[in-house]
Amino acid sequence: MAEEEKMRRQLVLAKPFSLEDEKDSELTASSVIRKILSLIKTVRPGSDLTNFQLPPQLILPRSRLQCYGEMIYSFGGQDLLGECSRRNIPIERLKSVVTWNISTLRPVVVGMSPYNPILGETHHVSNGYINVLTEQVMHHPPVSALHATHEQENIDVTWCQYFTPKFRGAYVDVEVNGKRVMKLLNHKETYEMDQPRLIMKFLPAPGAHWAGKVKIKCPETDLEAELHLISDSFIERLRGNNNRSIKGKIFESSSGNQLYNIFGHWDRTVMAKNLKTGELEVIYNAKENITGLKPPTIKNLQEVMESESTIVWSEVSEGILKKDWERAREAKILVEEKQREALKQREASGESWVPKHFSVVKDGKDWHCTPLQPTVPRAPLVITEK
Repeated sequence: MAEEEKMRRQLVLAKPFSLEDEKDSELTASSVIRKILSLIKTVRPGSDLTNFQLPPQLILPRSRLQCYGEMIYSFGGQDLLGECSRRNIPIERLKSVVTWNISTLRPVVVGMSPYNPILGETHHVSNGYINVLTEQVMHHPPVSALHATHEQENIDVTWCQYFTPKFRGAYVDVEVNGKRVMKLLNHKETYEMDQPRLIMKFLPAPGAHWAGKVKIKCPETDLEAELHLISDSFIERLRGNNNRSIKGKIFESSSGNQLYNIFGHWDRTVMAKNLKTGELEVIYNAKENITGLKPPTIKNLQEVMESESTIVWSEVSEGILKKDWERAREAKILVEEKQREALKQREASGESWVPKHFSVVKDGKDWHCTPLQPTVPRAPLVITEK
C-alpha cells in the first residue's frame, strides 16, 4: 500500500489546454513576452548558449506526447471520431472525417513549450470507447508515433510525427511532417491526411497559429477534401481573412466536381455549404468540443507503465504547477541526465534502441511507424468510462 501511494503521488495529471485557458493571465502573449525579455536580460552578450536550457517559467507542465494524445482523447462534446463510421453515405462519412480533423486543432501558447519526450516515453489514455497510445520512437530526429482505436466503431488511427522548425526572421515556421491515417474498418475505407504548419510570430505582435493546406483523401470512395488554414498576415487581413479562419472544399477526386464549400473559424464554428442544394449546416462547434476539458483520472495504478509521460515528468510538472522554479529546473536536468546515461550504456554494450509498441522504417526523408498490435488496449488512465 505504501508503494502504491508513493506511485500515485508520482502521477501528475495536468488539465488539457482548453479554448477558455487562452484568457489565463499567466499564458497571454504579453505575459509570456515579458518573461522572455526578463530572461534575455540575464544572458550576457557573447555568452556560450550551447548548453542553454529553457527555464521552467516558459515550459508547459506536459510532454509533447500528451499534447498529441489530447488531440484525440480530450474532447468536451460528442464522440466525433466514432461519428466518422456511423454515417451511412460516403459523402457524409468524409464530412465527418473533415469535422474530426478540424477538432484536432488546438490553441498554442506563444513562447511556451511542452517537454521534449525522452526516448521510449509513452502516454496511454482512454476516453469512452477511444483508446490512445503514443510513444517516442526516436530522439534524433525526434519522431513520435501514435495509435488510437475505437472499440465500438472499429476505427484505427495512426500518426507518425516529426517537425522541422525554420527561423524566418520575424517568425518561426514549424513544418509538421508525417501522415495521419484513419481506417474505417467497417466500411473498408482509408483516409490519408496531411498536417498543417505551425507559425510562431514575434513581430509586429506575438502570436502562434496553425497555417497551410491540409488534404484528406479516400481512394475507395473517390472523395477528397482540401482545407486551407489562413495565416494571420497583413495581406490576409486585407482580403477579409483573420486569425484562425479556415476555407476549403469537398470534391470528387477523378472528375474534380465540387460538392461542398467549407468555411468558418476553427476556434468558433465551421460551416459546410451543399453546392447542389444551397443548404448550409454547422459541421463543427469549437465551444462544444474543446472547452471544459478534463484531465484523466487513475483507473488502474498497477497497470501504469514506468515510461508513462505523467510519471517521467512528474517532479518537473509539480514544481511548475507550484511555481517552485528551482525544484522544476533540477528535476528536468535529472530526467535529461538519466536519458544521456541510458544512451551511454547502450553504446558501451553495442545495444540498439528498439521501440516497444511500433516498428519504425525510414523511407528517404520520411519515417513510417506501424503499430505492433492491431488494437490499443484499455488504458489505466481514463477520462470517462465506456
